[in-house]
Amino acid sequence: MEIKQSGSQPSAEGPAEWFTGSVRIDPLFQAAEPARVRGASVTFEPGARTAWHTHPLGQTLIVTAGCGRAQCEGGPIEEIRPGDVVWFPPNEKHWHGAAPTTAMTHIAIQEALDGTAVEWMEKVSDEQYGA
Repeated sequence: MEIKQSGSQPSAEGPAEWFTGSVRIDPLFQAAEPARVRGASVTFEPGARTAWHTHPLGQTLIVTAGCGRAQCEGGPIEEIRPGDVVWFPPNEKHWHGAAPTTAMTHIAIQEALDGTAVEWMEKVSDEQYGA
């Protein structure tokens, strides 16, 4: 058994090449091989969002606070709120983030395939975000 004490892992700023706006990432867990699962709590300030991206084995989001948005390529923008659980299937191009005037926090859980858990793509434009 391993217990990671709350606050034992430092917060990090979301890298500008992967996010628009102010984003904080708080690592929660990364299982040791042969397990592949990893998770983090991610907080988006109002208007902040990820770039378009995919996950080779899919991703689950559990919204814990605030109000956010999520969209799969070609689909509508969906509002997400605390208690919502969002599943993105493997390799589905998508983005997620806060609502324009409200921050949002979610727990993001994904698995790595051959050491890779995410493929980052182009940023979500202001026009796409506001659609």
